[in-house]
Amino acid sequence: MFQIPILPGWYGLHPLIIHFPIALLFTAPLFVIIGVALAPARGRTFMISALILMFLGTASIFLSMETGEAARGIAASNPAIKAAIGEHEELAEATQILFSVLTVVFAGLLFLPNLVGVELGRRVNAALMAVFLIFYTTGILFLVNTAHHGGILMHELGVGSSMSHNVSASVK
Repeated sequence: MFQIPILPGWYGLHPLIIHFPIALLFTAPLFVIIGVALAPARGRTFMISALILMFLGTASIFLSMETGEAARGIAASNPAIKAAIGEHEELAEATQILFSVLTVVFAGLLFLPNLVGVELGRRVNAALMAVFLIFYTTGILFLVNTAHHGGILMHELGVGSSMSHNVSASVK
């Protein structure tokens, strides 16, 4: 008999949600680069768009962490998987902190000059954004490393399949 799939439980949303921070946070620097390249009046829209992408990406890291906690409770508990989950969690926490700080710093770079009444020249702004993007690259490297460790959990250690077995066994 054909059965309509329902939305997975909170634990099952982790594989779906984790792709949002990756997509959003990888896209944001492109908007920063476009914003710097354009005249300040036109570039500001791109900068604000970059901030929105960073905010949404960072918020989705928080959501990913919550769904990951739920998924962790269902994952198989052999020592190799426990160690891999622990490493994945540590990377995720560092990534969460980094992007939280980066988002606040970027917001400060965008709005602080206007709040204190200082007009930054185009070159100074470009230099500040270049330095910011160097730090942002560190965040991206943490994000990629976190995703890679999640991929190892899923594809090499079979956590996704062990979770579905544990869930189906508990439902029966």
